Amino acid sequence: MSRFNHGPIERSSLLLLLLTMIVISIGGLVEIVPLFKVETTITPVKGVRPYSPLEQLGRNIYTREGCYVCHSQMVRPFRDEVDRYGHYSIAAESMYDHPFLWGSKRTGPDLARVGGRYSNAWHVAHLENPRSVVPESIMPSYAFLRNKDLVTSDIRDHLMALRGVGVPYSDEMVRDAEADIKAQAAGEGTDALLVRYPKAKVGDFDGQPDRLTEMDALIAYLQVLGTMVDFGDVRLEQPGQ
Repeated sequence: MSRFNHGPIERSSLLLLLLTMIVISIGGLVEIVPLFKVETTITPVKGVRPYSPLEQLGRNIYTREGCYVCHSQMVRPFRDEVDRYGHYSIAAESMYDHPFLWGSKRTGPDLARVGGRYSNAWHVAHLENPRSVVPESIMPSYAFLRNKDLVTSDIRDHLMALRGVGVPYSDEMVRDAEADIKAQAAGEGTDALLVRYPKAKVGDFDGQPDRLTEMDALIAYLQVLGTMVDFGDVRLEQPGQ
């Protein structure tokens, strides 16, 4: 039997609270401090790159419209999820995401591997009238995105801000950001773009080649999700190993 006299602690709520906070703080420091002593906590994986300017603007729209509330971007390491969505998500895929959009809440399907699964025209139809392609869908219409011009004037500042938190955008990427947006959406003059952003999907996304809209950006973002990493060429540890 312990000889420690814990009676005073049990009788004083203030002392109990103070000691509890001390214990929690010590535990938190033990967990957090070592992370500042290693170069990185994420193992880089070949193929992962920063989003192209158009994809990044699409991601901003995706976040602004709250799409992440109903669609997770995290395939969990369970067989039923892997069979349905593809390889389970790995941390390196989100290393340049600010904020990251992981989660397990799903009103609609997970979108971590949606890139390339559907055509641009399918995405346009789905965003304009979800029930035209998925009859049971309860998703609201986002048709207004096709009529809203994409604002690109501040993209350089945005990339610089992301660079400030660790996303490796080069001076060249920042300088040519607006040109890269136009090239990706038009599908013309994309050689330099594809050198900077391999596997970027190019061409008209919303069916309006003479206009650059928020729907162009959103579809460009959706089409790149899950396509950067070729898991057939990557050896990954299984969860729990």
